[in-house]
Amino acid sequence: MNDDNPSSAAEPRPEPAAPAPRRRRRPWTGLAIALLLLAVGGGIAWWIARPGPAPGGPGFGPGRFGGPGAQPVSVQAVQRRDVRVIVDAIGTLTASRTVVVQPQVGGVLQSLHFTEGGPVRAGQLLARIDPRAFEVAVGQAEGTLARDSAQLDNARADLARYTDLVAKDAAPRQQLDTQHALVRQLEGTVQVDGATLAAARLQLSYTRVLAPLSGRAGLRQVDVGNVVQPGSANGLLSITATQPISLLFAVPSAHLPQIEARLRAGQPLEVQAWDATGTTMLAEGRLTTVDNAIDPGTDTIRLKASFPNLDDRLFPNQPVSVRLRLDTLRGALAVPPAAVLRGAQGFYVYVVGADDKVTTRLVTPGPVDGEWMAVRGPLQPGDRVVTDGTDRLREGAKVEVIAADPNQRAGAAPPPRASGPRGALPPEVAARLKAMSPEQRRAWFEQRRAAGASAPPR
Repeated sequence: MNDDNPSSAAEPRPEPAAPAPRRRRRPWTGLAIALLLLAVGGGIAWWIARPGPAPGGPGFGPGRFGGPGAQPVSVQAVQRRDVRVIVDAIGTLTASRTVVVQPQVGGVLQSLHFTEGGPVRAGQLLARIDPRAFEVAVGQAEGTLARDSAQLDNARADLARYTDLVAKDAAPRQQLDTQHALVRQLEGTVQVDGATLAAARLQLSYTRVLAPLSGRAGLRQVDVGNVVQPGSANGLLSITATQPISLLFAVPSAHLPQIEARLRAGQPLEVQAWDATGTTMLAEGRLTTVDNAIDPGTDTIRLKASFPNLDDRLFPNQPVSVRLRLDTLRGALAVPPAAVLRGAQGFYVYVVGADDKVTTRLVTPGPVDGEWMAVRGPLQPGDRVVTDGTDRLREGAKVEVIAADPNQRAGAAPPPRASGPRGALPPEVAARLKAMSPEQRRAWFEQRRAAGASAPPR
């Protein structure tokens, strides 16, 4: 091999490359980062400190997360009024008397003389049964009575003759005694004939079916032309006496002492019958009877009330809502039931002061009478209690009165406001709000909070 060949010589190793010099950061990069952080912080600070929504908006005040906001509410004044203590129940109306009219003799039904569902009077002709067979029986009884009466008259005449003959000793005494016996026998026969005739006439009278009482006729159970018999299951018709009409209902036995005390004192207890929905009063009556035992299964006592029902508005077996008036609280403090709330410490109301700030007052609720509830607590007549818009209220919160009852204080103006007519609405808007249901007013309040404006209700 040729050692001088340069291709066969060992190639020299390359020298390692020197490390690249480290790049130096530019001074404006850190400055940009600092400026970016400063801008983000400034934006957050501006968001927190920006002005809040107008009173009634979704915020709680001038600040985004704090401050005294103006909550829109509806109020009504506390009143001193009579509140009835009422017990609600469910009852059933029953007829004071119910009669199933039965035929008392058998025969073909010839005619009916009543209107189904219409009124009938006691003694009124209701139906007529074929009387011909009974007329024949009456005629036979009359003939028998006439025959036997004639025999009795003849026997009495003979008795008078025998009496004269015996007095003159012209006839034996035994013949006179026999004639006495014959007269007595014929007198008995005539008496039996008279009773038979009366029975036949009574049977004939039964062919005219008369109303046994005044009331309302039911549906006819037999058509004309059918043979009717006494003791049939349904009879000819039924009659119910509904003037007066009775009401049966049950109340908790806890009310029994108060009921008994009122009845023993001769104080009538008023009972009202309402329709099944409880929206329309049907009639007013009086409690008449208390049952003699408490039902152990339900712990209730059955009561009976009576209603005149002169307009026939009440029907037997009609279910009704019952309101029994036990007592009347005279001059009690009363508020709408919607104003009474329940919290950890008990029942309370929100009272709006002259500065339009609310304070809580603990109260003890009492009976509810229509749109008013009797309460006991630190309230005075004329105090404004919140009835709508209580969901976000707190002690000392600022409120804006949106709607109030214009007649909440008879002859007196509402308490003066500290900031003039703020929150006042046009009369037509206030009237619409008052006509709304509580749910509709609550929805409008929420819409107003979200919009931050007092748009009129739709």
